[in-house]
Amino acid sequence: MTILDARNISKRYGGLAALTDVDMTVSAGEFVAIIGPNGAGKSTLLNVFTGLVVPDSGAVLLAGNDVTRHATNRRIKAGLGRTFQHGRTFPRLTVLENVMVGAAICPTLGERALRESALQIIEQMGLADIADNAIRTLSYGHRRMVELARAVACNPKVLLLDEPAAGLNSAEVAQLVKRLAHLREKHQLAVVLIEHNMGMVMRLAERIVVLNFGSKIAEGAPAEIQANPAVLSAYLGEGYAHARV
Repeated sequence: MTILDARNISKRYGGLAALTDVDMTVSAGEFVAIIGPNGAGKSTLLNVFTGLVVPDSGAVLLAGNDVTRHATNRRIKAGLGRTFQHGRTFPRLTVLENVMVGAAICPTLGERALRESALQIIEQMGLADIADNAIRTLSYGHRRMVELARAVACNPKVLLLDEPAAGLNSAEVAQLVKRLAHLREKHQLAVVLIEHNMGMVMRLAERIVVLNFGSKIAEGAPAEIQANPAVLSAYLGEGYAHARV
């Protein structure tokens, strides 16, 4: 079952073509990565999915419903979760309060259920020991985990992640990979990941979409993408086909 469907998405900013006729589908429970050089249109595509950017043409369908003109909050309530390249937590609030903000978007939760839901996510993310700590007192790695916990607090069908490993050390990346795999399995999430850490991408993704200059230049399984001449030329580099990731 297709849970997210982007059809012929185009977006221009003056003379710059940020996206040109980009098609992309995500099935329920599937893990898809979007890769490409800086400026390829990756974050713009995620912003189109979430309603932060309105495409000039094309359509976005979520669970079969056309949400192209829907506001971001309507898409979240319909099953879309999102993290950003630069963290957007509330520094004066605690970990629990930040995650409760994400859970509060769910319209059917009362205050007690909201708190319990947030605590369950915090436990799954390994954050229970710091649930009452203010965000501003946490390490950068912990803040990224809190943002991820908040994004899944409303039990989304699709989770969009914009460079979640940026700024993390190798131990933190390993922990992130572990938590993402756990969350996906437990919540039956479809995940769309933008990431430059290719080891992480190759470990998690079932399918990879490659953008360059706003156009899709390749799509396929990780092994296919690693060997694709157009991808090697535009992004990975000629030596990457023989590298171990």
